[in-house]
Amino acid sequence: MKHRGIIFDMDGTLWDSAENVAKSWNKAIAEYGYKREPVTREDMYSVMGKTMDVLAAIIFPDCACRDELIKVCYREENDYLKTHGGQLYPQVEKTLQELSKTYDLYIVSNCQSGYIEAFFEYHGLGKYFKDIECYGNNDLEKSENIKLIVERNHIDEAVYVGDIQGDYDSSKKARVKFIHAAYGFGTIDEEVASIQQFADLPETVAKFFE
Repeated sequence: MKHRGIIFDMDGTLWDSAENVAKSWNKAIAEYGYKREPVTREDMYSVMGKTMDVLAAIIFPDCACRDELIKVCYREENDYLKTHGGQLYPQVEKTLQELSKTYDLYIVSNCQSGYIEAFFEYHGLGKYFKDIECYGNNDLEKSENIKLIVERNHIDEAVYVGDIQGDYDSSKKARVKFIHAAYGFGTIDEEVASIQQFADLPETVAKFFE
């Protein structure tokens, strides 16, 4: 029997953490003593899916202490999300529970180390996932981390579920199938399979693995 896996993006796919991330960053920035306009939820939306170094350059373009400050923000963010969580999309847990009966589930994100773990800690969803990987662990781009998950878990057929063009591009580079979470933060330039809500995923995935 083939080993089939579903690999998930996080932001715009499993949850929307933008509001609480912005709150945590403003707290960190104030405590650090850096002066800038408050970070907003919209600021976070504009950088969702980008790697940590690119994100830092956008949010703190003129900050000489950017590298240090971004580390402070990420530490505060992880701590804040552990106790406040984010906004799960409707029926995420119910759908993950259903999917996990047939497929092995994974997460690959461009986030910092500890972000996925904070998601698990607050929402209690870690039990549904076999493995995770992120940019913050190894500085690898998303396509390479998708390949890493596929290789170390001996997955024969994989599909990546994400919401932005970068997710699709990464899946193509990693040579895995792709499903667009169309309710998320972005659009895809090509015609691809898509879901309008998370609960649609089991039916769509089943067609990929017929």
